[in-house]
Amino acid sequence: MNSGRLGRTGLCKTVLRYLKTRRPQTVFFRFCSAKSYSTIFSKQNGTSIRLMEMSESPASQCGETQLNARSVIMNSPLGLRTWIALLFFVAVVPFAVKAQEKETKPAESQAAAKPAETPKEESSVTEHSTKIGGQTIPYRATAQTILLKDDKGEPAALLYSTAYTRNDVKDLSQRPLAFLYNGGPGSSSVWLHMGSVSPKRVITVNAGVTPPAPYKVADNPECLLDKTDLVFVDPIGTGFSHAVGKAQDKDFWGVDQDVKSLAQFIATYVTRNNRWNSPKFLIGESYGTFRSAALANYLQDHDNIYLNGIVLVSSVLDLGTISFNHGQDFPYIFYVPSYAATAWYHKVLKDRPENLSAFLDEARKFATTDYAGALLKGGNLSASEKADVAKKLSRFTGLGEDYLIKANLRVNLPQFMQELQRSRGLTTGRLDARFAGPTYDLLGEYAEYDPQETAISGAFVAAFNSYVREELKFGQDKSYKVSAEFGGNRWDWKHQGGNNFGFPGSPNVEGDLVGAMIANPRLQVEVENGIYDLATPFLATEYTMDHLGLAENLRKNIHQQYYEAGHMMYVRDEDLAKLKKNIASFIESAVKQ
Repeated sequence: MNSGRLGRTGLCKTVLRYLKTRRPQTVFFRFCSAKSYSTIFSKQNGTSIRLMEMSESPASQCGETQLNARSVIMNSPLGLRTWIALLFFVAVVPFAVKAQEKETKPAESQAAAKPAETPKEESSVTEHSTKIGGQTIPYRATAQTILLKDDKGEPAALLYSTAYTRNDVKDLSQRPLAFLYNGGPGSSSVWLHMGSVSPKRVITVNAGVTPPAPYKVADNPECLLDKTDLVFVDPIGTGFSHAVGKAQDKDFWGVDQDVKSLAQFIATYVTRNNRWNSPKFLIGESYGTFRSAALANYLQDHDNIYLNGIVLVSSVLDLGTISFNHGQDFPYIFYVPSYAATAWYHKVLKDRPENLSAFLDEARKFATTDYAGALLKGGNLSASEKADVAKKLSRFTGLGEDYLIKANLRVNLPQFMQELQRSRGLTTGRLDARFAGPTYDLLGEYAEYDPQETAISGAFVAAFNSYVREELKFGQDKSYKVSAEFGGNRWDWKHQGGNNFGFPGSPNVEGDLVGAMIANPRLQVEVENGIYDLATPFLATEYTMDHLGLAENLRKNIHQQYYEAGHMMYVRDEDLAKLKKNIASFIESAVKQ
């Protein structure tokens, strides 16, 4: 039964009349765009009977609606008008909806064809002043994100930084510029930013637990703004920095990926702010020192940016020197003087000497001679030799001779942290061994946490989150990530530069630093060592710097400094003042080279 030009109301009446007289079991309403028609048919005793076709509004796809005709028509209390309306809805509305979808498709295609909007950079500029050494220094704080692009020129990330620039400088070529960042990998710059040489500093308890909020943020008399402008940088996935467009944060999580993104940021920053002719410095902490070595070399090779100096705060350029891998004895050797300093500080030595410096010199000598020789013998070391070395090692580390013999003369860091003050129920700190906290498990072999980290982290994080929003006027509706959320992703340790025929995955950037210093013979390097740092022990750093293979004229460009604190030596007031003085002198000297 063809509907022809039958009106919709008449069409529905015809269907209802058929339903009442024939009483089919089921009614189907079928529409199909492929044939541009709609069919209403019934099924009676297994036989399909076509009732009518409609071709007024082709549907965009095939579909079918089924009604139980008997229950609907014969048993329903609804009247004829209601069912006419229902049939109209079922038979006609799908066409209207599908037709509307088809009409909107061109608009959707046009929208899809439009290029994606470029992510917007954000910035907040505020004016301030601070007093340093009795001198009032006006400065501008710029909290901002800068767009980074991939190799195809597509938006890839927004990198956040906080820049402090003196605003009364007329000749920028005479004004140094320093880029600062922490390590991790995967750490924001909150630690250097709120603890070291920025205009503001959070006040924490020295070698103790800082109480909960409210925390105090004060003007920093050891700020470096009297010597250099400062740019604190948060790598992608940390702070307010994040990937955009098709990129993901994990695309930047690797040695080379990280270096490449920071190099692009630095090149962009110096271009936008007319700082190409300013003396330039990198100040990195922990893994940030590893980054700096590779970054210095990359900036020279890729961007023709030649640095004046690099400051390595708690340095590690070869992760093999601090990784306690099976069969690798170097870390055990390099940790002995740091263990000795820690045992001396906590007064667990049987015969504690008065002169710490002389004691550490003895520890260095023992570690690199008698102890190293014993470890190199491996399984060939006799029982008497082992007992003799254990006795000497106990004198320096404060650990029992029996314990050392059971450990085969090899005590890794988590074991030392747990064992040194076990009898006192205390776990020793890692980042700063002066810190100690209650032990979770007195029977445990390894330390389960770092007391230094838990003692001060809350203060640093809360202080920055408050400061950046209240004073810098940035990030009101954003979340600041203190550390990258790696999840199931891992840092890519493969590195193409400076391997010197090593495996690509070997975490070592010594060759990068050497390459940078050879290509730029006036490049100066200052190393800041905390004697209570159990994360990057100072003997490992000394060994690294002594084995770079540099000519004598370049070896003179490396300067070592020491502090009576740990990884973050600036949490101790006396060492912060010393750190500021050393870096200030280093910058002045490097600029004159």
